[in-house]
Formats: sequence, C-alpha cells, structure tokens
Amino acid sequence: MNIRILPRTSSCVEVMYVNLIAGTVEVAYSKGSIYRYGNVSRRAIANLLLNPSMSLGFWVNKNCKTPRTSVRLLLTYEACMNQQPLIF
Repeated sequence: MNIRILPRTSSCVEVMYVNLIAGTVEVAYSKGSIYRYGNVSRRAIANLLLNPSMSLGFWVNKNCKTPRTSVRLLLTYEACMNQQPLIF
C-alpha cells in the first residue's frame, strides 16, 4: 500500500510515495524524472511518516541514495515533457 507523503516545502522533490511494508519509495523530482527506490530502510520510512517537518530532499539523499538500495528510472524528464512513458 503506497502512502503519499503530505506536501512539504522542497526544491527538489515534487511528490513522494512510500510503501512501509515493501520498503519502496517513489520520488517525482521537480525536474520531472520519476524514480523507484527499493530496499529502503523501513525504520527510516516510519521515521519520515512520523516527522512531518523533515526535509524530503535531505531524507531521499540520506536513505534512498545508498549502496544497499536499488534504483529504477520510471520516467525521464524528456519523456515527461513529451508525455511518453519509458519503454524497457
């Protein structure tokens, strides 16, 4: 079950969804690209959900961009601007 993180002031993150059970995070960046991060710490996700004043950009950098997580590009900026999904 994906939970949308309530909007916060962030210069890099537009929208973010988390799945505490699966340990996944989907991030739509302000520039338009959308990424899915897997194997994210469930404790870190719970902490994010419980702290509404936490910076989303800082949280993503600290918890999603680590060697233990996996990352998959879901939509590029160019495809987003042309409204065309990525084809894998």
